[in-house]
Amino acid sequence: MLNRFGVQTASIVALLGAAGLAVGLALQGTLSNLAAGVMLLIFRPYKVGDFINAASQFGQVQQIDLFTTILQTFDNQQIIVPNSQIWGSQITNHSHHSVRGVDMRFGVAYKENTDKVREVIDAVLAAHPLILKDPAPFVEVETLNNSSVDFLVRPFCQGEHYFSVLYSVPELIKKALDENGIEIPFPHRKLIIEKQD
Repeated sequence: MLNRFGVQTASIVALLGAAGLAVGLALQGTLSNLAAGVMLLIFRPYKVGDFINAASQFGQVQQIDLFTTILQTFDNQQIIVPNSQIWGSQITNHSHHSVRGVDMRFGVAYKENTDKVREVIDAVLAAHPLILKDPAPFVEVETLNNSSVDFLVRPFCQGEHYFSVLYSVPELIKKALDENGIEIPFPHRKLIIEKQD
């Protein structure tokens, strides 16, 4: 119809095509976030209130919508993560299981009796109010290091107490080892000075 009136339609079609392409490219990220949001809502790898590690971010899930997931960090920051970044990466849900193991490592000097060290650590874990008796804590020698014998200590607790246990037990074990005269080694440097005549 426009051609009959002498209007050149080729340029209009080209313009509309370019505009459509530009709009499509602009919406590409939005549509991928939307698709990822739908997948997250269907498969529910996490829910509001869970602590997750995803897209190189860690925090408690505050909100999940079609385009973004909102996390709150321990230092009270709000992080808004596009869903496409989360769906396309590994998701670690720290709140999925009700009982969590808390891995910690402690080194003692080679001269120390490993049975005595295990006994001291076991006593600390048994006295802690948030550590479960079942499953029993795991306390074993893990590595014979250059300057220390390293123990892997893994008590179990309810998921909501994970960080309380993680940040309270090391100090308690340090104090107990000190009270029992068990040496915790630290790096030493030996300096030899040769006297020249």
